[in-house]
Amino acid sequence: MIEKLRAWWGHRQGLDGSLAGASAAEVLARSGWARSGGGCAPYLTLFARAGIDREAVDKAVDGLEIHELPSVRGCVYVLSREHFALGLRVGDSAPLGDLAGAAKLGVSEKEIDELASAVVAALSAAGAPLDPKDLKTATGDLARGLGEQGRKRGLSSTMPLALGLLQAQGRIRRVPVNGRLDQQRFGYVPWSEEPSKLDKDEARTSLARLYFRWAGPASMKHFRWFSAFSAANAKQAVEPLGLESVEGTELLMLPEDKESFDAYVRPKQPSYALVAAIDGIHLLHRDLRRLVEPRPLLSGADPESFVIVDRGEIVGVWEYDFAARKIVYRAFVAEDTQLRKAIKATETYVRDQLGDARSYSLDSPESRQLRLEVLRAR
Repeated sequence: MIEKLRAWWGHRQGLDGSLAGASAAEVLARSGWARSGGGCAPYLTLFARAGIDREAVDKAVDGLEIHELPSVRGCVYVLSREHFALGLRVGDSAPLGDLAGAAKLGVSEKEIDELASAVVAALSAAGAPLDPKDLKTATGDLARGLGEQGRKRGLSSTMPLALGLLQAQGRIRRVPVNGRLDQQRFGYVPWSEEPSKLDKDEARTSLARLYFRWAGPASMKHFRWFSAFSAANAKQAVEPLGLESVEGTELLMLPEDKESFDAYVRPKQPSYALVAAIDGIHLLHRDLRRLVEPRPLLSGADPESFVIVDRGEIVGVWEYDFAARKIVYRAFVAEDTQLRKAIKATETYVRDQLGDARSYSLDSPESRQLRLEVLRAR
C-alpha cells in the first residue's frame, strides 16, 4: 500500500508529468500553494511540475497571475490568482497575534492604524514601490523604534506591524525589487484585493477542501499541521466534506477522489523530479517517513538538502555547487539514464536561469559547503 500511496501523492502533486504544459497559476491551483521563504523553492516547484522557465514565472508574478502572500499559519506562500482572497482570509489572524505582543510594549491598535493609513497614503502618492526605509522617511514620527525590549521580541519598530496588517487586509502588496521570488529585496505598492467574504467556518472548510484535493489521502494530524487549526476547528472544517477512510490507515480523502484512487496503479517506469526540501510533496503533510525509509541523510522532521523524488518516494538528495556550477547529489537507488537526464535538466535550469539554488533567504554558497562535503563523501 505504501508504494501506491507514494505514487498517488506524486501524481496528485503533478510530479509525474501530468501538469506538463500548465501555466504557473494552474500548477499552484491544482497541486497546492508553494512555500517560499526567500529561496528558489517556488521556481523549482513550477519547473519540476510543468517545465516553466524563470522568465515565465517572473512574468506571471508581474501580471499578478500568481503572487507571494502571507497566508495559512501566517506563512508566506505563492498562490494562484483564484486563491488570493481565500489565502488572505485564512491568514488574517496572524497580524493580530503580533499586535497583541506589541501591546505589551505600549503599542496601541490606534497607533498602528494611524501608521497604516499614512503608509497607504505615501504609497498612493509615490506612484512607484517604496521599501521600508522609504516608508519610514515618508511617515516620519508615526513610525517609531521599540528599543531593546522590542528587538528581543523580534519587533525593532512599529513599521513591520503596520505592513503586516495592511498585507493581511489586501490593502498593500509586497513586490520584489528585481522581479524575482528568490531574492529578499522588496518594495510595497497599494492594492485592493479584499480578503474573502466567507465567514471563518466557511473559509476553513474551503481550505480543507483544497488541502485534501492537493494532499489526500491525509490524516487529521497532517491537516492540522498545514492549517494550524485547533482540533475542534479542524474537525468542524472537514465535516461538510464527507471524507472517506483509506482502509487500514488513519488517512482520509475526498469522496470524489476515492474511485480514482482505488483504480490507480503505480507506474512501472520511474519519473524523477528534483525539488526543494519545502516542496509540497513533503511540506503539505510534514511527515517525512511517508516518503522515504529512515536514512542518515534524512533523519529529522525535514530534509536538510533538496530532494530527488520518483513516483512520490524520496530517492536521493542534492545541493547546487555554485563554484563548480554543478549539482552534487547522492542517490539511494541505482542510477539510470532517466535519473541522470533529470539531474542534468535541473542543473542547466539552475545554472542558466536561477544562477544559484538557495534553500532559504540566508542560504549562500559558503553556508552550504558542509552539506556539499557530506554529499561528496559517498
